[in-house]
Amino acid sequence: MGFELLGVVDLRGGLAVRARGGRRDAYEPIDSVAGETIQAGDARALACQYVERFGLSALYVADLDAIDRRQPQHAQVRAVASAGAPVWLDAGIDSIDDARGGLLCGASRLIVGLETLPSFHVLESIVQDAGRERVVFSLDLRDGRPIATTPELARHTPQDLAARAADAGVVAVIVLDLARVGSASGVDLEMLARIRDCVPSVGVYAGGGVRSIDDIEQLQRSGCEGALVASALLDGRIMKGDIDLHLSRV
Repeated sequence: MGFELLGVVDLRGGLAVRARGGRRDAYEPIDSVAGETIQAGDARALACQYVERFGLSALYVADLDAIDRRQPQHAQVRAVASAGAPVWLDAGIDSIDDARGGLLCGASRLIVGLETLPSFHVLESIVQDAGRERVVFSLDLRDGRPIATTPELARHTPQDLAARAADAGVVAVIVLDLARVGSASGVDLEMLARIRDCVPSVGVYAGGGVRSIDDIEQLQRSGCEGALVASALLDGRIMKGDIDLHLSRV
């Protein structure tokens, strides 16, 4: 297709919740998708909407409990995976054991996020164990600034961090600005262009701020391989007809 849209399923406390600005304590269960009601927080129902109603070919699942070092939502991840689309799993993965556990839950790709990454040595070890095609790095930002676990990592620019992840062997980098999530503020095309220039050998995906199919087209023209989308689908600002029309032009 030339460009991949991933429907976002954020999990918290066993429920699919709507993310806004990275303020996780304020996230509320999702109870409708583009005007169609679902049981509040039903993660599998949300995943089925993305796959069956919008025709999306992959899902991004963020286990926010695991990221925040609480009880992982393994059952919910499996439920989402049963909807029939490949799952990219972001679950605070910071070890080989975590990565193996994610694969056992049905993930096809494992996302290792800067927010929980101890070191790039750990990322490299996960890539070597799981295989390059299965590991994606999430460049976690807030207002363009890295969200890192250590002062050493926090000192680097986003471009440096993306380059180090590419050197560690990941197949793709997600540029995820939490301040833009759920904001309908648009994507940071300048940041994405800088990252694209730094890591020409890996895929670059945008996360946070996608408002419409126009944003998708701009991202594709900028050289991105895909984007994470939630609010624009939930609010009906992007519908299947928009996606089909876009794909017909690719």
